[in-house]
Amino acid sequence: MSMYALANSVEIQQATAMASTNVRCMNAADKQVSYANNSSLQKIVLLKTRPFLEDSIKEMLSKVSPATCIRVADLGCASGPNTFFPTYEIINTITRICQQARWEPPELQVFLNDLPDNDFNTVFRSVPAFKGDSKESCFITGVAGSFYERLFPSKSIHFVHSSCCLHWLSKVPKEVENNNENVYISKLSPPNVSKAYSEQFRNDFSNFLRLRSEEMVSGGRMLLTMIGRSIADPTSKDNCCIWELLTKSLIDLVAKGLVHKSDVDSFCIPLYYPCKEEVKETIEMEGSFVLNEIDSFEVNWDFEDNDCNKYVIFEKSRSGQNVANCIRAIMEPMLASHFGETIIDDLFTRYAQHVGEHLLHEKTKYVNIILVMTMT
Repeated sequence: MSMYALANSVEIQQATAMASTNVRCMNAADKQVSYANNSSLQKIVLLKTRPFLEDSIKEMLSKVSPATCIRVADLGCASGPNTFFPTYEIINTITRICQQARWEPPELQVFLNDLPDNDFNTVFRSVPAFKGDSKESCFITGVAGSFYERLFPSKSIHFVHSSCCLHWLSKVPKEVENNNENVYISKLSPPNVSKAYSEQFRNDFSNFLRLRSEEMVSGGRMLLTMIGRSIADPTSKDNCCIWELLTKSLIDLVAKGLVHKSDVDSFCIPLYYPCKEEVKETIEMEGSFVLNEIDSFEVNWDFEDNDCNKYVIFEKSRSGQNVANCIRAIMEPMLASHFGETIIDDLFTRYAQHVGEHLLHEKTKYVNIILVMTMT
């Protein structure tokens, strides 16, 4: 799944002026480091949320059955090996439930959504192979657009799914011009920076919930997974560390004369890793959905370093490169737009080294927040 996206005409704040630039989604398949080839971490997240997906589908069917057609929206579908995974799981779950209850299986209409620059051509070319001979009653549609805007007709969607997306903001927060030598929140950021990021997240997430409430049927379910943080402190390590290492890599290039310090000072990433309390408060204040469940789990930065693949010897260079490739596949378009393409290889070589050195001393993890909600 995509980390949604690197921009909805992302506004990059500058100290003396405010410039905006259109930034494309994830690295395309023809890139040296493509998102399609570097989305194993997102697959791990999908596998860990599978039980929540199955339970949510069961509950949704109990509320909306009998229905001749179930409409599902997967927001931030990206393009690559993970694109059809949620749809596959949803089809299997619905089929199994209907067989057990001796119901006639409904037709399924799946809307795959991402920003317009997503590689929908590759997605569409993959549809025949996905459907095969056993999914004739599943109809796939691509929907290009930001999920911070209306995407579907009123009261038409039964189930909404989104994974690894909603930590991306609609834009860089205002009033972060003084966040010098930081691409995100850090312990060195002025207090107004974390406040601005938090407010932007709350506004964006509240808007997202309001829009989905207009599009979903009563009793419909929504399953969302986003990267967050484990504690309230916005400067905590699980919130900031991976981006502090990117800042450190950029400062290395400043020292070499390859990047202007002013360009680093004017660059901020439009994402925010919320804590559970922020997410829960926003849902309650917006009021359109009942929060059925909120949970969290951790995954290692390096997708190869997990519970199913026990290391005998830690390879810092390999782990550093794995993490760097994952971040590059997501961030390269935005970084190249701001700093130019010529620095990218050097930047991520240094980034891989910094990450590997960090992981040698401390195994840091992503915190993922899972939300299950029902439309009132």
